[in-house]
Amino acid sequence: MKVFKFGGASLESIERIKNVAAIVQSFPEDKILIVISAMGKTTNELEKVAQHYFMRKREIAAQLLFNIEQQHIQLAEQLLGNKTNSVFTQLQEFFTEAEWTLGEKPVRPYDYYYDQIVGLGELLSTAIVSAYFNQIGLNNAWLDVRDIFLTDSTFRDANIDWEVTQRQVNEKVLPLFNTTNVIVAQGFIGSTDQNESVTLGREGSDFSAAVFANTLNAESQTIWKDVEGLKNADPKLFPNTVNIPEISFSEVIEMAYYGAQVIHPKTIKPLQNKQIPLYVKCFLDKNLPGTVIKEDTDAAQLPPLIILKRNQVLLTITSKDFGFITEDKIADIYDMLFRLKIKINLMQNAAISFSCCIDHNPEKIEQLMKTLHDQYKITYHEELELLTVRYNKNGLLEELIKGKTILLEQRALHTTQVLMKQPSEQTI
Repeated sequence: MKVFKFGGASLESIERIKNVAAIVQSFPEDKILIVISAMGKTTNELEKVAQHYFMRKREIAAQLLFNIEQQHIQLAEQLLGNKTNSVFTQLQEFFTEAEWTLGEKPVRPYDYYYDQIVGLGELLSTAIVSAYFNQIGLNNAWLDVRDIFLTDSTFRDANIDWEVTQRQVNEKVLPLFNTTNVIVAQGFIGSTDQNESVTLGREGSDFSAAVFANTLNAESQTIWKDVEGLKNADPKLFPNTVNIPEISFSEVIEMAYYGAQVIHPKTIKPLQNKQIPLYVKCFLDKNLPGTVIKEDTDAAQLPPLIILKRNQVLLTITSKDFGFITEDKIADIYDMLFRLKIKINLMQNAAISFSCCIDHNPEKIEQLMKTLHDQYKITYHEELELLTVRYNKNGLLEELIKGKTILLEQRALHTTQVLMKQPSEQTI
């Protein structure tokens, strides 16, 4: 049994939806559960609906929702060739449910309404794709994942109840494979025990696929993307990037921690727990080898891994009484960073100062400075870049930092981090 995940880019046109079908058809002997995201930019458009609704601009929200409805109906008509397919009734039911939400006055927090509205995208895309699959003879079962994934009520970042979800998979998902080889389900969404829709946070669809892979004891999970596989650096920022044929679970988590836009750690953990390999493949050419992420790989075979985070700020917090920055003071600073949800990307402390690199967020920085002002003097530099290089080879790091002003540097056995600024930038 395999689990496939297709993102919005793979569904943004009729040609690409047909391509997805061709990929699935090329695995005729396999039982496959397919997790599908919202089409194209639908999630972004639904976010606008939620924002206008919550600001009590319900007419604008209703118009935006109507536009989304027309786009999906038109695409379904072009893909299926007529309006007699039962999927059109299903689509109308989804939109009616969303309209009911827009007809109410918002009395609960924004995140609740966000989840009730934005999760619609995955329901629409899966219904259309499932109907198309059936029409071309690719028989499949459509599944509402809200009947399977039970979560808590942390809207926009819900946590899976693994025990109940496993039971639901055993009772409602596995039996479907007795009558079909293909199941189509949504990513990104789930449901509370009060039948309220929730979303699963960042990289929710990849995580959804990992939950299914874990609970189904799948032989593998494949994420189909519009790239050849994982690369050693962002090709938009660095020339001459190379593909990574294989990499370990822990190495991908390290890359994500340092800021690489790779697979989110919460996707990795359910797979690592059961040693299920994760493949990153290209839906534009399924014959490309892609990347396999698994437990044990030879790190010596990896190319240098390069991660660059821009728009960074260096804060230097100095004790006003010139007292040492000892554990008690560091604990106070950490507590405030935690309360403001400020993540430290790099840190270093000296006798009377503590320095940390964080993402640029003026509002949070101002709150931090106000809170610490009585006891500490705070200075900062902005418009910085944080460069992380793992497995530096052949003087690569030295070439990357040539001509830059270095504000902070840390070296470990396999990893070097350098906080730097361009020569033309000014210190604030």
